[in-house]
Amino acid sequence: MIIVAGEALIDLSPLQVEGRLAYLPHPGGSPYNVALGAGRLGAPVRFLGRISSDGFGQLLRAHIRQSGVDLEYVVEGPELTTLALVTPTESGEFFSFYCQNTADTLLRPQDLPAHLPQGAALHFGSISLLLEPTASTLEGLMTREAGRRLISLDPNVRPFLIPDKAAYLGRLEGWLCRADLVKVSQADLEWLYPGRELEAIAAEWKGYGPALVIVTQGGRGAFAWTGGELLRVAAPKITVADTVGAGDAFMGACLAWLWRAGALSRAGLERLSSEQVRELLGFAGRVAAITCTRPGADPPWQGELA
Repeated sequence: MIIVAGEALIDLSPLQVEGRLAYLPHPGGSPYNVALGAGRLGAPVRFLGRISSDGFGQLLRAHIRQSGVDLEYVVEGPELTTLALVTPTESGEFFSFYCQNTADTLLRPQDLPAHLPQGAALHFGSISLLLEPTASTLEGLMTREAGRRLISLDPNVRPFLIPDKAAYLGRLEGWLCRADLVKVSQADLEWLYPGRELEAIAAEWKGYGPALVIVTQGGRGAFAWTGGELLRVAAPKITVADTVGAGDAFMGACLAWLWRAGALSRAGLERLSSEQVRELLGFAGRVAAITCTRPGADPPWQGELA
């Protein structure tokens, strides 16, 4: 089983309607998208977080349920749903978050399940590790469960929510020490460590303790450090409609592949051969590529990969 912890929010995507700019609501949030993507690929998934009781919250719950995700660990709150305004630019999508005292930012330790199923993996990432009190709540959960189960991390960095870069890097290093599987984008690493080689950063991150560190590079593909080996795969050639959610689709596909391969544990990661790691990266890259061919964070279902 895969347990994904974090935010659930609404992405407001721009849409031209009769020459005017309108915004279309899409269920989203990085961990939410990871859970949805893994669920569509047939993996058993539970989402852990706090979702509003408002209309957007009802949309979030209905949408993720349709993708086969269990909501046993979801807590309902009366506060409004977080909104993320997506604005396309020449360098990619720019996000503006409206998240002051919204439901998903107010997860507290008493909202967490006392026990999680044996053997279940636990995934963290994105703004849920930045906005308090949810950030400290999930950091505490990560600390509690590290060593008991596979811990997966995708920081999915949002610079405009990080007022103190040095302090964030300090917390990030703490997460890396607890994580077994890490996925990070080239854009994240370039902002965190400007001017440094990606491969060197990934090797350094692996030195903190993860068994596998994966770096995604968009249309250039992805590479991974596993053991002492650097492995690369190319990205499929596609016509891009929208890159929103591509990284989350990649992450969800990684977790689903590991579950299907019986490798959803620290020991399982360490047993993977070079050929299996390349297969993992290729599968996740294919899922992310399909997601990029259509608007919104809309990862494929298992049947679409046949």
